[in-house]
Amino acid sequence: MINMQIDTKQTKGIISRYIYGQFAEHLGRCVYEGIWVGEESPIPNTEGYRNDVLEALRKINIPVLRWPGGCFADEYHWMDGIGPRSQRARMINTHWGGVEENNHFGTHEFLRLCELLETEPYISGNVGSGTVREMQQWVEYMTFDGESPMAAMRKENGREQPWKLPFFGVGNENWGCGGNMRPEYYADLYRHYSTYVRNYGGNRVYKIACGPNTADYHWTEVLMREAAGLMDGLSLHYYTLPTGNWSDSKGSATEFGIDDWFSTLKNTLYMEELIVKHSRIMDKYDPEGRVGLIVDEWGSWYDVEPGTNPGFLYQQNTLRDALIAGINLNIFHNYSQRVKMANIAQVVNVLQAMVLTEGDRMLLTPTYHVFDMFKVHQDAERLEISFESPDYKHGAEKIPQLSASASVDAGGVIHLSVCNLHHAETASIRCGLNGAEGKQVTGSLLTHSSLNAHNTFGNPDEVAPVPFTGARMEAGELVLELPPASVVVLSIV
Repeated sequence: MINMQIDTKQTKGIISRYIYGQFAEHLGRCVYEGIWVGEESPIPNTEGYRNDVLEALRKINIPVLRWPGGCFADEYHWMDGIGPRSQRARMINTHWGGVEENNHFGTHEFLRLCELLETEPYISGNVGSGTVREMQQWVEYMTFDGESPMAAMRKENGREQPWKLPFFGVGNENWGCGGNMRPEYYADLYRHYSTYVRNYGGNRVYKIACGPNTADYHWTEVLMREAAGLMDGLSLHYYTLPTGNWSDSKGSATEFGIDDWFSTLKNTLYMEELIVKHSRIMDKYDPEGRVGLIVDEWGSWYDVEPGTNPGFLYQQNTLRDALIAGINLNIFHNYSQRVKMANIAQVVNVLQAMVLTEGDRMLLTPTYHVFDMFKVHQDAERLEISFESPDYKHGAEKIPQLSASASVDAGGVIHLSVCNLHHAETASIRCGLNGAEGKQVTGSLLTHSSLNAHNTFGNPDEVAPVPFTGARMEAGELVLELPPASVVVLSIV
């Protein structure tokens, strides 16, 4: 029996809802076909946006949506994506498949999507191939509430009132596809460009600097030392690969055995070490914790599905990905004093997607179901949770068998999310509620007898949550039995 304690007497700060952010890049079939089909499409739509996708994404309470990239952001010139669609400049998407980008989905379309989803926009600006003036004018175009050339242009294009723009990224992956820069050079560029990301009227922009690639602690050191006072957030990118390295083959999304299951979850857990070490550097220059760590690209990355365009990054999504999602969200919760936003890559049809589409059909992935189950933690107060996880041993290696986090919402309901990483063993837990009298417990369970189980258009509900019956209250304590390879979220009142 595993002993666990949740301390309900003292909360540990808010778990920001922005941890549940999403990411939509102009990549493959994410925007076009996945979200935007145009008003003339036979696929049921609202103003050109797919109704089925809108409905699914509204249900999981998306708090923030990042756009237009990714690598695409640093070759995107926003003026190509405004005005009559028939007159918009076309370009080649050199990063993702070399296909033509017609710019039919631009600033107005993205911000309207955010309105329809009741989510907040996070826009990534172009530092790699753009100019300071271009970035300044874009922010003015979107947010200026007076008379100016950019405001006049916005009005001519059909938008009288300015939008609210809460989040703006000054470049993306400038250590790589965004310009192959040194941190010293980018730090100076950030200071320069961010000066012109201005606050107009009542709009206040949370400025996010391009942070490190995985374990590049030197990059974090330089950016915090040189520019911490001018930023509100610093990004971090880390993807889970089965092998842990960017070899030619990253492994199949669906054809894997126990070795790959274990190694993938082991590599997922590396996120905690990254957050701890980058946070330690941030603490040195920002001891008050004002600057947020923004994990705006994360998730699994495998080989594309056979027969699909390698540049479109279309992959299936299995029970393994549900565990990846649950583990990462638990980590973000437990370090919420520094992690203020996260954006999984990506929302539709790309990498670890929420939904997949094929023509007029749509399915929900196991990852979607985890986000739906975990949404109860959004803006809740984090509770300290303590336990000694048993080891999950495989060959000569071992990792913790359990991942968990807890919170209490505004109504006093305690929520506990637990992942059992072990592919074959159950986990028996007795959990004390220090300071609370739990009387009733309900919950949901996501698992399957096959580790590579996934939803298909022929069988879209193969992996779906069911009510969890393996938990009970016993003398004021929570007792539960977790099946192997499972994700559980409990509500305790």
